[in-house]
Amino acid sequence: MNNEASTTRGRLVIVSNRLPVVFERGEEGLRTRPGSGGLVTALAPVLRDRGGIWIGWSGLPADEQEEVEHLLDGSSASAGYALRSVPLTAEELELYYYGFANEILWPLFHDLQSHCNFDPAYWASYREVNRKFAQHIAEAVAEEDFIWVHDYHLMLTGAELRERGLGNPLGFFLHIPFPPPDIFIKLPWRFNVLNALLDFDLLGFQTMRDKRNFVQCVRMLLPEIPVRAEGGFHVMQHHGRELRAGVFPISIDVREFRRLAASDEVSESAWYIHEALPDRQIVLGVDRLDYTKGIPYRLEAFRMLLRRHPDMRGRITLVQVVVPSRTDIPEYFDLKTKIERLVGEINGEFTTSGWVPIHYLFRHLTRGELLGYYRTAEIALVTPIKDGMNLVAKEYITCNLEGNGVLILSEFAGAAAQLHRDALLVNPYDIEGTAEALHVAFMMDHDERRRRMRRMRANVRRYDIYRWVESFLDAAASRHLHDFPMVSEYIPPYDTTELGVSI
Repeated sequence: MNNEASTTRGRLVIVSNRLPVVFERGEEGLRTRPGSGGLVTALAPVLRDRGGIWIGWSGLPADEQEEVEHLLDGSSASAGYALRSVPLTAEELELYYYGFANEILWPLFHDLQSHCNFDPAYWASYREVNRKFAQHIAEAVAEEDFIWVHDYHLMLTGAELRERGLGNPLGFFLHIPFPPPDIFIKLPWRFNVLNALLDFDLLGFQTMRDKRNFVQCVRMLLPEIPVRAEGGFHVMQHHGRELRAGVFPISIDVREFRRLAASDEVSESAWYIHEALPDRQIVLGVDRLDYTKGIPYRLEAFRMLLRRHPDMRGRITLVQVVVPSRTDIPEYFDLKTKIERLVGEINGEFTTSGWVPIHYLFRHLTRGELLGYYRTAEIALVTPIKDGMNLVAKEYITCNLEGNGVLILSEFAGAAAQLHRDALLVNPYDIEGTAEALHVAFMMDHDERRRRMRRMRANVRRYDIYRWVESFLDAAASRHLHDFPMVSEYIPPYDTTELGVSI
């Protein structure tokens, strides 16, 4: 980090919807284990070194809070930083989390406003839970602590903290896309949310497009707010404070993924996959069950590939992994049913002796299994209809140790801004275009594959999860915006004329 960042006073306070530990109840009672994921991995050393607190919901009912706090005392000692739980009732979880966060903000911010349920009760609970988080933060922090709030669940927390008189520096990072004004204005509480975001000192977005959408919303809905561009940021004045909005694309722990991908366990897993699917190229899709992932369009594109290019039959197999998610909700259950119907139709149409075109896995994979597929697949099909970043693309690139893979990537994934020059970009709604991209990827010679993969691997390696954390904290501490290195340093310019399959 730069000198300013390294001398910042105070501890680091991370606030997220969930704590970085998982509670499990077994025969011996409740116990905890460390959570997984790059965010936890990257932030833990900073929290230990600087001193800090992680605040979030435990994942358990509020009536178990006493037992949770007892366990967190022990987890805090082993983690090297404090863990503080915000208790949520079943009703709050239903209205704030499943309601406002996932039935309003999630679809709206992914340009799917037809999926929204604008229930006023959801908004009331969202405000109350953000207020509850703010109260727990206020009780835990000291005057000089830097508070870094994460994601769409907690967009009102900064405003709630300011109402309590806290003058601490506040940062916020949005992990999902930010919608353009014509979609954002459909939110009945648009002014409340926008004004609340302006109470942070630093706002971080995944892509330049997300930051631009936010700035356009401010200019349209709050024209009295002065906005200026400075050193890669947009700077705004609100309530006598200065807010800066910047771009900080999130990434993965590249070194850890490379180490695991090279392990004997993963190498053996990859070998077994190749043995089971010999003499063909494997196309891999890995997605959580969600309507933003575009899985039905992907399956239709694979069907079109097999219809238009009969010579591909028997030479290519799609392995589609779908991780279960919220199947108790009718919309998600219907999506699962649709996916399984399409898989059945396509396999029924094209299966021959010794070859099944689609291998469909509806379950959680172990880390070894997942990385084995990353190592094995010649083509990755990452085609969400909208995504903040999509780390599957970066994981695949990092784990493709032989360097012979091809990434087919949706132009609507945040990762496209970083990888557009060497991935094959597609519009996921364009079934014919995606089918043609699959054919191009299948036919691509090894030298071209290696050139593209080498450049993508270097790109992801240069800006890993640790660089992401460092850049955000540096920006929070820096007063000299013109000297601050922004995304243009490591991401090539993204010109919309480059959209589409580039050969």
